[in-house]
Amino acid sequence: MSQFFIAGESESHGSMKQFATFMVAGRWYGIDVMCVQEVTKPMQITLMRTAPPFIKGLINLRGQIATAIGLRELFSLPVDGTQDPMTVVCKVEDVLLSLQVDSIGDVVEVSDSKFEKSPQTIPGNIKEFMQGVYKTDQAILSIISLDTILQQLDKRCA
Repeated sequence: MSQFFIAGESESHGSMKQFATFMVAGRWYGIDVMCVQEVTKPMQITLMRTAPPFIKGLINLRGQIATAIGLRELFSLPVDGTQDPMTVVCKVEDVLLSLQVDSIGDVVEVSDSKFEKSPQTIPGNIKEFMQGVYKTDQAILSIISLDTILQQLDKRCA
């Protein structure tokens, strides 16, 4: 995340929010920048053979254990084995999640006035993990709910 820019119009209607952005299967996603601990290249993963397919395993991040989540697998999208995924390490409710994404974007700031519910056209397997979308001049930014991902972890691994 090397750059910072304001997405959308320069006028401000309401408060602004910042999101760390990334790409998965050609779509632009974001998560609250305050939840991001770091962005890294792929790390060594300890496999968990009995875990659901979207759980890639566990990583050791300088003595802290993080659960590696493949977003393509979580969203039921085809896995692209042509490139190494990047990793976005997030902290939610004192749990570390390592999200595997296709590529890293910038930190963007958007106005709350640009927020909308997730469109009906988004497939249900992706929509269930989204808070909503922001319309920007560049594209539509889909916001991922880390809380929902954490709930799925609890539910599918219980």
